Formats: sequence, C-alpha cells, structure tokens
Amino acid sequence: MAGSSPNGVVLATGGYDHTIRFWHAHSGICCRTVQHPDSQVNALALSSSKDLLAAAGYQHVRLYEVNSPNTQHDHSYEGVSKNVIAVGFQSDGRWLYSAGEDGTARVWDLRTNSTSCQKLNQANCPLSAACLHPNQTNLLFSDQNGTIFIWDLRADKTQKLYPEKGTNVVALDVDPEGVYLACVTSKGSLYVWSISGLKSDQNDFKATGTNSSPITAHTSYGLKVRFSPDSTLLVTASADKTAKIWKTSDLSQVTCFKDERQRWVWDVAFSLDSEYVITASSDGAARLWSVKDQTIKREYTGHQKALTSMAFADSAV
Repeated sequence: MAGSSPNGVVLATGGYDHTIRFWHAHSGICCRTVQHPDSQVNALALSSSKDLLAAAGYQHVRLYEVNSPNTQHDHSYEGVSKNVIAVGFQSDGRWLYSAGEDGTARVWDLRTNSTSCQKLNQANCPLSAACLHPNQTNLLFSDQNGTIFIWDLRADKTQKLYPEKGTNVVALDVDPEGVYLACVTSKGSLYVWSISGLKSDQNDFKATGTNSSPITAHTSYGLKVRFSPDSTLLVTASADKTAKIWKTSDLSQVTCFKDERQRWVWDVAFSLDSEYVITASSDGAARLWSVKDQTIKREYTGHQKALTSMAFADSAV
C-alpha cells in the first residue's frame, strides 16, 4: 500500500507510540503504518520529490520510502549520542541534515552507502532546532542557551545571532524567499528578522529585527514556527494548546486554532495555498484547520500516544 494519496499529497505523522502513519489527507484514512522501533519520533521531513521520509529519533535518523509496502525503515544513519531533534533534505536529495541534543549539526551524504556524516558542527550545549536556507548552502541551527548559528557549508564558517541569551530557541524557520528568519522561544516569544548576506557571492550575514519583533506569541513554551508558502504569514505552535497565525509584515494576529481536546501542539504546517493548516498534538491526533473560519475540517486519529511530529506536502513534484 502506498504512503501518498492518489493526487500526490503526502501526510505522515509520528510520535511516542514508535510508529509512523501515512494518511490520505482528504479522507482522514490511514493508508500505511510503519514501525519506528526503539525510539519515539522527534521530527519528520519529506524529500522535495516526496519519495523519501526521514525520521529523527534517539541516536539515529531513519529513512523510509514513501511509496513502499515495507513496514520497516530502509536505511539508518547512526552515531549521534543523544536525541536527534531536527532533520531535513537538501532540495536535490543529495544530502540530509540533522541536529541533536549532543550539540552537533550534521550533514549526511545520501549518494553513498556510508552511514557516517560528512560534515559536523559542534556547539557547547544541546541543539533545539535546525532549518536549511533556500540557497541550500547555509544551515541554520539553534541551541538551548539562546544562540542561532548560521553555518556556511561551503566555506565551513559559522556566524551567530543572539535573540535572548539564556533562553532556549525552540524552533526556527526561513521563509521560502530567503528574506525572513523567525524563531520561537521557551518563553513563548516570537522573533522575526529581515536577513541578508547569504547569497552565493556574499558572506556577510546580517539580521535586522522587524518593527514589531519580538512579540509574546504564546503564554507558554513555544514549540514550532513555519512560514506560509507565499511568505506573507507564519504560524506558531505552543504548549499552551494553541496554534496561531500572524502576518509577517507587522506580526498582527490573524487567527488562533484551539480545541478543548487538543493538548501541546508540537508541529504545524501550511497547505500550498495557505488556506489550511495541519497541527500535530499531544492528544495523539492531527487536525486539518480552515484558516478562514478556524474550524476543523478533518481529523487524523489512530496513534496510541502523543504526536510530536509530522511531514506534509501538497505541492507538485
């Protein structure tokens, strides 16, 4: 049974029950369940071609073929001493990146049979988030002491940004145009910067806070931040049991997604047209929300424990 819907939409969820579920996004039906033994799933990411799913767990990253009948992983990358908390693909599928609580950001070559990382960047404390700039040459990651690292993979040089020293930068994202950088912290603060200096002919990274930044986005621990595909909106998720949408331009709140059954909202994603948002929550359910009227259009239930991650893609290959 395939992991993608007939129209090419892929939705996968994972959490503490040691399974990953693939869903028909439009019907809410689970079409495939794969095992993720020995560990909870901390993060999920789809390749741009939507044929590979990477799952970050305790001391490893595992790869699953999306359109495969297998119930086990197809490849595993080991060697991390603690939890891997972030994972993602380079746009052409040549390599994979990860960040871990052992303080390391790593690059793994997908074109070889080697399970050892090809590049490594070490921080002095556990990492908490990572994302790849659209230029595909700058890997951004953050640590629990409040530092954001901008790693130039070609030059192997790193620059730093300090939103709020001593406060965990829990999640990061760069908008699809590469113009804005956003983060949320353990205090629920949302920071947004205009960024520059990361083009192929530049190496002088600059970050200028937008006029409204930072704001108190949530009353509790921030857990995720994502830009919309058109960069005009961003969505944040939190331990306060809500997800909220903000305008990128002035950080004014557009809407709030809240349901009495929903617990900590660990992960969140926009649809391609920015009209819908999917959330993954500690109550074991993922939900499809309408941005326009804040109603739940679909629920994805079946996990036996908390959902901590998901991967979603409805764009054309």
